[in-house]
Amino acid sequence: MSSQPMPSESEQAPTITRREAIRRVSLLLGGAALIGCGRVEDVEKAAEKAASVPANTRLGQFSSQEIAFLDEVAETIVPATRTPGAKDAKVGAFMALMVTDCYDPGEQKTFRDGMRRVDAAATKAANVPFMQATPQQRLAVLTAFDRQAHREAYETEAEDRKRQGLAQLPPYDSIEAEEITSDAPVEPATFFRMMKELALLGYFTSEIGCTQALRYTEVPGRYDPCIDYVAGSPAWAAHA
Repeated sequence: MSSQPMPSESEQAPTITRREAIRRVSLLLGGAALIGCGRVEDVEKAAEKAASVPANTRLGQFSSQEIAFLDEVAETIVPATRTPGAKDAKVGAFMALMVTDCYDPGEQKTFRDGMRRVDAAATKAANVPFMQATPQQRLAVLTAFDRQAHREAYETEAEDRKRQGLAQLPPYDSIEAEEITSDAPVEPATFFRMMKELALLGYFTSEIGCTQALRYTEVPGRYDPCIDYVAGSPAWAAHA
């Protein structure tokens, strides 16, 4: 055996490719992240184009103002903390490109109607449009939609299980710890699942998401059986 010292982790680990990051994040989200788009290649193209889009640029059917709106929606979902947030990663442009290039007309309409509903909900709850609302007001509006989308997904699953003769799920209200606030939307919130999944996919496959929000080490690589955990350290990027 060679007596040469083992290369360090930083010397041995290559940079993760965007294609591999997209594949792993889609697996992390159960495959549901690719709504309207089944090919990793299409997601890869949208992500690369979004990263190089100049400010105040129109993308497909989305104006620069609408892209800024999506940036703020994504930033509310993935805000800047000790690491940059979704807006720094240009997630709004990624969302716009994905909807334009990969969604069918019905999905595009659902998504764009959802943007208007977010704005209307902010106006109703905070008396200002979403873009003029405070971060706390924006979070309250999106949280209401998120809870409703979760309820709809749960109830759809319950109905599917009932039709298939499987064990029944308990009523949603019996497991929900927090009740939806009185000013929550009352119409279906299917669009919000699209928004949330695109925001997460766009962020965690961006350079910022992969290199600053997460840590990545190529496998196989050097074997370190015991690594001390330091409180507050970023999570490791998922491995397939």
